[in-house]
Amino acid sequence: MAQTAAAVKTLNATSVLTVSLASIAYLLLSWLLVGFKTDQLFLVFLFNAFFYASGITRKFITGFAIFVIYWIIYDYMKAFPNYDYNPVHIAGLYNAEKSIFGINFNSSLLTPNEYWRLNSLTFLDVMSGIFYLCWIPVPMGFAVYLFFYNRRQFLSFLLTFFLVNLLGFVVYYTYPAAPPWYVQHHGFDFIKHTPGNTGELFKFDRFFGVNIFQTIYAKGSNVFAAMPSLHSSYPVIVLYYGIKNRLGLVNLFFGLVMIGIWFSAVYTSHHYVLDVLFGITTAIVGIITFNLLFTKVAFLRNFLNKYELLIK
Repeated sequence: MAQTAAAVKTLNATSVLTVSLASIAYLLLSWLLVGFKTDQLFLVFLFNAFFYASGITRKFITGFAIFVIYWIIYDYMKAFPNYDYNPVHIAGLYNAEKSIFGINFNSSLLTPNEYWRLNSLTFLDVMSGIFYLCWIPVPMGFAVYLFFYNRRQFLSFLLTFFLVNLLGFVVYYTYPAAPPWYVQHHGFDFIKHTPGNTGELFKFDRFFGVNIFQTIYAKGSNVFAAMPSLHSSYPVIVLYYGIKNRLGLVNLFFGLVMIGIWFSAVYTSHHYVLDVLFGITTAIVGIITFNLLFTKVAFLRNFLNKYELLIK
C-alpha cells in the first residue's frame, strides 16, 4: 500500500486527469458503439491498476498502450462491418484456392481445407489447437521480455505489430472475404449476420471437454475478415525480432510456432492457403514499412525517441 501511494504521489495532476478521462471516454464510446461488455471494465481496471501500482508497471502499460489501442480498434470493427462497404468474396476466393492449390482425392478436386477435413487426425486436431492458442501468449510474452531487455526493441516490436494490423484491416474493408468453414456450412450465399464459428477447432474442445475456442470465436469482430490471415502474420513479426535480437535456440521455437500456425490455419478451415500467403506478405510489408518510416521520416523517428525516453 505504501509503495502504491508513493507511486501515485509521483504522478502529476495532468497524468491522473488524462488517464481518468480516457477511461471514462472509452467506456462511454464502447457502450454507444458495441454495447456494454465486462471485457471493457476489465481492460480499464487492468490499465489503471498497472498505471498506478508502481513506476515500472506504469512504464510497462504506457508502452503496452500500443497494443491496447489495437485491441480497441479491433473491437470497434463490430460497429462498422466490412460487408457494409464492399461485397463479400466467397465463391471467387474458393475457386481460386481450388484452381491453384487443389488436391485430387477420390476422383474429386478439393481445397486443402476440404482434404484435411476428410483426413483429419486426432494428433493434428490437438496440435492445431495448441498452435492456434499461441497467437496471443507468444507475441505478448516476447513483448514482456523485450520490455526488460531492450525498451527500443519493445516499442519497435509493438509498433510493427500495430502497423501490420492496420494494413490487414485496410484489406478487410477493401476485400471482405469468407473463411473456408463458411462455405462448408453456408455455401456461396452471403448471410449478413453470420455468427463466428470454431471451424475444425471444435475437435480440440471436444477432445479436452472444454469450450475454449467456442468462447473465443463467439466474440469475433467479423467473420468476413479471412483475407489476409493476421494469425499467420504475427509469428513472422515475432521471428523477425527474435532473429534481430539474436535469441539463438529460442528462434527455433518461434519458427516452429510460425509453421504450426500456418498449417493449423488451413487444417482447421479458418483460412485458405491464399489467406496465409497474403498474411505472410502483409507481415513482410509491415516490417519493411516500419523500418523505412521510423528511420527515414524525421518526426516519426523523433516520436519513437521520445516514446522510448517516456518508458525508460
